[in-house]
Amino acid sequence: MANDELNMEEPEIIYIPDDEGNEEEFEVIMKFEVDGSDKKYMMVVPVEAAEDEETDEVYAFRYEEDGDDLQLFTIDDEEEWNIVEETFNTLMAESEEEEG
Repeated sequence: MANDELNMEEPEIIYIPDDEGNEEEFEVIMKFEVDGSDKKYMMVVPVEAAEDEETDEVYAFRYEEDGDDLQLFTIDDEEEWNIVEETFNTLMAESEEEEG
């Protein structure tokens, strides 16, 4: 049976350096664009935490792709954060409805 037939996607893993320059593994759980803007966002969870148990530790970043390079930007603006959080919650609710 080919991997395609199993219909299981490989998780997308990215590496983000911490304050001390150590790269940490994060799994991308969702990417989306916000309506009315050309900004792209991704929600990630630490791989180590995801393996231990379900965690509420979800991080959001604005990102830009430049060829194979991925640039992440922290979201410092409270208004932008609120839009991202609302969009994420809406998308999560929609995906749960589809599954249920």
